[in-house]
Amino acid sequence: MKVCAGLVACALACAAQVARADVALVHVVRTGETLASIAELYYGDPRRESALVAENGLSAEGGSAIEIGLRLVIPTVSYHTVEEGETWAELATRFYGDPRRAFVLVEANGGKSGGHPDTGAELIVPYPLRHVAEQNESLRKLAKTYYDSQNGMNTIRRFNESARQRVVRGQILLVPLPDLVLGAQGKKLAEAQSQIQSGGEVRKKQEEIDEQLPLLREHVRGGRYADAVAMANRLIGGGDLSGSQIVTIHRELGTALCALGQDQLAFEAFAMLLEQQPDAELDSIRTSPKVLRVFDEVRKAHAAREAQEHAPGGKADRRRPPSSERKAKSAGK
Repeated sequence: MKVCAGLVACALACAAQVARADVALVHVVRTGETLASIAELYYGDPRRESALVAENGLSAEGGSAIEIGLRLVIPTVSYHTVEEGETWAELATRFYGDPRRAFVLVEANGGKSGGHPDTGAELIVPYPLRHVAEQNESLRKLAKTYYDSQNGMNTIRRFNESARQRVVRGQILLVPLPDLVLGAQGKKLAEAQSQIQSGGEVRKKQEEIDEQLPLLREHVRGGRYADAVAMANRLIGGGDLSGSQIVTIHRELGTALCALGQDQLAFEAFAMLLEQQPDAELDSIRTSPKVLRVFDEVRKAHAAREAQEHAPGGKADRRRPPSSERKAKSAGK
């Protein structure tokens, strides 16, 4: 492999198009290493050498040998924990410089294009790999290089709206890669460098919680209320729940506690549910009248507290000084 200065220059010129990590993960080539072995080291997959070629502006001509001492940037996905009020479009603008690229974030995280990302969820942010087109390349060829899915060509086309079926030599295309994830050894090397943000642990944990939620529902539907309470408390105690997970778990927990005669604890569980989702409802057909009664009491108490906080002199009102005081302070400046 040889470094192609022209390709590097083109790639650097494209840097402003997307948001990048401030500090990159770098590997210095050692004796006997190849791009395939380095890809295996960091990703656990030697086929990812194509990503190393593209990211570092290397020419694929001349075999897989690379020079000792060469500094290679190791591209990898990043992670983001959703804050309240964030939208897919806002995140796409932040990470990719264009709200129209939100579809990549939605697809990578199993979201819905018409909705919003789940507050508290840890999202995977696909890496926007810069690929400089070579002679006679096509979107189909690029898709085959970087993706296993048949949808890869469409993803590249949508992410690069000006791209056509046949690309021009030297044209820069951004290829979003959601699976460019560091393997176990790669994470250790990254941590040793202290050059990259850790991430992925919360996302993996939330995915495991999602897999357990159907069992929690089955415990409640099957009348195994004690099992449901124990499981719900364990999930809550583990932390790192997304907003929708908080709602689901507390809904089932409150229902199970009502069935066990623990109305006060059920009240507290439903109160946590409404704190997260004030407009939450219970299924009036499948839910018992007793549970609906407790939930209705919680909803009324929640509404009363909200009204009190927003009333003159309430907590929400006290966040800002009276208008006369604001005018006085302004006049005194």
